Amino acid sequence: MNPPYSITTSILKAVATISEKIGEVNANFLTKQSPELRKQNRIQTIQASLGIEGNTLSTDQITAILENKRVLGPWKDIQEVMNAIAVYDRLSDYKPADEKSFLAAHKQLMAKLLPDAGAYRRQGVGIIKSGQVEHVAPPRRHIQRATNNLFV
Repeated sequence: MNPPYSITTSILKAVATISEKIGEVNANFLTKQSPELRKQNRIQTIQASLGIEGNTLSTDQITAILENKRVLGPWKDIQEVMNAIAVYDRLSDYKPADEKSFLAAHKQLMAKLLPDAGAYRRQGVGIIKSGQVEHVAPPRRHIQRATNNLFV
């Protein structure tokens, strides 16, 4: 059985225009996160990613740092959070497929923590938990080749 109408070029154009407008509405109004939700996501992301590296600060402490309040805690942990906040503030400045941008982000992320921040490491590193070696990073001689593969 055929429908009681014909699909014409003008009907298809109207449907396409309506779909486009719906997409614009969704992109501009319905899918935007509230500023408070973005802030909470940022805080939780910083806490989780730095926690993997052994940072002990809580989400409340990170919130306080973000709000320029004083926080009691290990200097290194506080500096890591401040550096992460600075990187997040400049995230749109970094180019994902650019080595210079990658090293600039590393320099900001490791500012005041490493003497050679923003450069490839020159020694072996690993993660130790509870006196046990948890992870050993690839040897220094593989770093340049591995990162070159990221930027091709």
